[in-house]
Amino acid sequence: MAEMTGPELSIVIVNWNTADMLCACLDSVLANLWGMDTEVFVVDNASTDGSQSRVRANYKSVKLIENTTNRGFAAANNQALKLASGRFILLLNSDTVVLGDVLRKSVDYLENHPTVGAMGCRVLNTDGTMQPTCSRYPTILNLLLQITGLSKLPGPAFFDRYQMRHWDRTTERNVEVISGCYLLLRGQVLRDVGLLDEDFFFFGEETDWCHRIAKAGWTLKFAPVGEIIHHGGGSVRRLNYQRDLMLSSAMVKLHRKNAGFLNALSVMAIVCGFNASRAFYWSLVSLVSRKESVKQRKQHFIGLVRNSAQIWPKEGTWKFDKQ
Repeated sequence: MAEMTGPELSIVIVNWNTADMLCACLDSVLANLWGMDTEVFVVDNASTDGSQSRVRANYKSVKLIENTTNRGFAAANNQALKLASGRFILLLNSDTVVLGDVLRKSVDYLENHPTVGAMGCRVLNTDGTMQPTCSRYPTILNLLLQITGLSKLPGPAFFDRYQMRHWDRTTERNVEVISGCYLLLRGQVLRDVGLLDEDFFFFGEETDWCHRIAKAGWTLKFAPVGEIIHHGGGSVRRLNYQRDLMLSSAMVKLHRKNAGFLNALSVMAIVCGFNASRAFYWSLVSLVSRKESVKQRKQHFIGLVRNSAQIWPKEGTWKFDKQ
């Protein structure tokens, strides 16, 4: 890639059927640039809710890329990353709202910390509570602590080492994974490590990217320079159990790529064992309870068990239910 001599900041937003949230996100971005020379890309993954026409009509300065199929999160981001010319590049989810001067302060933070390749900021839930973004890498140990529920127990911070929920995100900290809902990196980092791995359709791509950034010698940081709101689940709420299948598949694929076959097989066994135990548990509970929530949980985990073969990494794209 050629040396970037364009705007100070390039912002990349991938959208799939989140028109209202996308417009709220764009409004917040454009209102909070604080004088920065910025280019904004929206990559639409074949939305059917009028997202494209609303962007064309109301956001003339936004560079809209319209896909005819859902290409997934990594591939769609890469379309814009190939065109981005900013000295700094921000991946931003369509279901976020930028608050105050967080964009300006984030860029200033990287300007003032030359060894930091990428950073994340404080992320709030819709109700204003803190969202525990930024984490450690999902090693087998970290996954076991998470999946067994040990991470939720009060006690040693060791149990909570993966998502670090005991940390209130008011202090600066080295991290291993930065959430793709708000991931700011240097253009130089993009040139060093390359684009997102498009073998990850949805989930896992930013974890793999952060792993590669760290391997290239860059530091990854969480810095409480400002805040965004992340509503969460904007593009995956309608996917029922398929969301968990995609997440599980991405986790296995991540380990197969970075740690080998046996490591991936271990993760596969952990995930499938958990799903089977949950399906068995909720099936038993359903024998004595008529609650709709119990029925839904039972069906959810049975669906995961029945489709376990889809978790193992393979070529091809996910097919979404239209429910």
